[in-house]
Amino acid sequence: MRIIDSHAHYDDAAFDIDRYELLDVLFAGGICKLINVGCSVKSSYSSAELAERYPNIYASAGLHPDAADEIDRLDEIKALCSRKKVVAVGEIGLDYHYENHSRELQKRAFEEQLRLAAEVRLPVIIHSRDAWEDTMDILRKYRPKGVMHCFSGSAEIAEEIVKMGMYVGFTGVVTFKNAKKALRALEAVPLDRLLVETDCPYMSPEPNRGKRNFSGNLPYTIAAMAAAKGISPEEAAEITAENAERLFNI
Repeated sequence: MRIIDSHAHYDDAAFDIDRYELLDVLFAGGICKLINVGCSVKSSYSSAELAERYPNIYASAGLHPDAADEIDRLDEIKALCSRKKVVAVGEIGLDYHYENHSRELQKRAFEEQLRLAAEVRLPVIIHSRDAWEDTMDILRKYRPKGVMHCFSGSAEIAEEIVKMGMYVGFTGVVTFKNAKKALRALEAVPLDRLLVETDCPYMSPEPNRGKRNFSGNLPYTIAAMAAAKGISPEEAAEITAENAERLFNI
């Protein structure tokens, strides 16, 4: 199978002990490309550097809502966006679950980065947790090109996101026994708007739930997605790979 991991964090400290050895094995074993996603100024730099080290890795640069207090360094994110291997602005968005920063600061950071993405003509990678009303209000205003990653919303929200022209990314959650909501949302997304991702080191699928996630677990997620869509895992892998290539222009 040809597999593209559309959202990974191999710069995370969880991979410090074996990062390069693991990536070498993955690229030799079926993972053809991956997007390493920035969450802060520091991780955006490290993602870009990782992408420059590997031909199969691309990067994004952006401020996760947990790094909304870094918005005054947006000029650095903009500069990173000019690098050849940086293919998206993200991950950006809103997170009201932990609410490490005020909702007003998160919304300011989100909107400023959406404007940046339009300026530099890159797609966005969006994070939304327990913040769907405000997230959708902002998306309706800006209507960006991009993906709602690690989707946790309803089928109705997924349908609206697709109507905006965006993609929807699913993780190992679709393999969980209590994944009814995620599977309903998956069923609502047309094949040409689906992406598969690890969000590693988080969100490991069954049977490895609770362990450090990595791109080698993607066949489990792809199999669950394929079953829900009534296609073969090989078809699901190829379709999601083509979608990632189209969205990120890789």
